[in-house]
Amino acid sequence: MTYENLLLEKENKIATLYINRPQALNALNRETLLELTDAISGIAQDDDIDLLIITGAGDKAFVAGADIAYMQNLSAMEARSFAALGQQVFMMIETMEKPVIAAVNGFALGGGCELAMCCDFRIASSKAKFGQPEVGLGIIPGFGGTQRLTRLIGAGMAKQLLYTADVIGADEALRIGLVNSVQTPEELMNVVKAIAGRILAKGQAAIRLCKAAANEGLQTDINRGMTIEVDAFGLCFATADQREGMTAFIEKRKAGFIGK
Repeated sequence: MTYENLLLEKENKIATLYINRPQALNALNRETLLELTDAISGIAQDDDIDLLIITGAGDKAFVAGADIAYMQNLSAMEARSFAALGQQVFMMIETMEKPVIAAVNGFALGGGCELAMCCDFRIASSKAKFGQPEVGLGIIPGFGGTQRLTRLIGAGMAKQLLYTADVIGADEALRIGLVNSVQTPEELMNVVKAIAGRILAKGQAAIRLCKAAANEGLQTDINRGMTIEVDAFGLCFATADQREGMTAFIEKRKAGFIGK
């Protein structure tokens, strides 16, 4: 499918999805969210893809936020519907079996920060800027920001950012644990693809079970989380990847995983 607001590239089991609205610094409107829903659904079902990278087209913005011009005159019910749509597609990204990396190459504000947070982890350009500036517009984050930010960086720091609408740079985002590393703009995608390559070299059945266990465990207490983990551990032993991985280790050779 051809998208108006997205670019999708596929190579070596990796899909790279670019938010592509340069005239609006890649801001998210309803049409972009609907296109994201379609693209994520397709990637999730594509057996030729094992990992997704999400980034922004151009060198200025990952996603500068939700489209304020679009939101300005929404009714309360229309605004609720818009937020529900954003939450729906971001939850699709978060719960997709395949790993998802955010390559944050510029402004990641509001909906852009929320999009980055629903990915498994974030690698930032030194030019990246993060924030949830919604209270400065008289609203609150609506695509999961009040929930994911507190879980990622802790309640105190998250509430400070939410209440002040402060925008922080990449180094501060690294210090508080919002991103995993900071790279030069020129090296960002190279580093992200190198990390992706290391992930793809491992057993994909195990990667997906690991993601599922970690995500589900975050939503419950540690005792239930341990049960989730032990069940997923057991499932690994029903896979061809487990047999190949352990056999290759014993035989001192590189494993030839098949993802099943």
